Amino acid sequence: MEPKTEKIALFIDGANLYATAKSLGFDIDYRRLLREFHSRGYLLRAFYYTAVIEDQEYSSIRPLIDWLDYNGYRVVTKATKEFDHMVLFSGDGDFRSLVEAVQRRGVRVTVVSTVSTQPPMAADELRRQADVFLDIVELQPKIGRDPAERAAREAREPRERHTPQFLQRSTAPQRAGAGRD
Repeated sequence: MEPKTEKIALFIDGANLYATAKSLGFDIDYRRLLREFHSRGYLLRAFYYTAVIEDQEYSSIRPLIDWLDYNGYRVVTKATKEFDHMVLFSGDGDFRSLVEAVQRRGVRVTVVSTVSTQPPMAADELRRQADVFLDIVELQPKIGRDPAERAAREAREPRERHTPQFLQRSTAPQRAGAGRD
């Protein structure tokens, strides 16, 4: 049996791994996780990414973060801030579970997208999950650029508009072998 020489680095999204294991009905043993990947090759590093709530004296995740840091993981934390209202500019249905998760924490969620296109840009499951759905068409008068303003700016500051040479098509007929040395 040949020695395992494959170099391995682990990149763990802590919240996602926790939620995945919980939904499957088990807890992660992080010591065994390291051992498993040590057995598969040369484990260079194990990164564990997580968020911690800013200005909180105690966090329930702090003991785990400290243990991981002491036992071979490189813990990368990002401070989070608490919000009362989250506004998500997306219609992607993949965000439904994120919206549900922040709602469980008491955050009100507004989703900004549109159903005015064919097909609609906002997934039904995301619209139904949101506390408020705001069609971006309603915001257009407030956030859309005024075409007259752009025309006036271009008149004040005329720019030389040209196609870069490398994008221009040659109109001269090419001779066979032209351009060769």
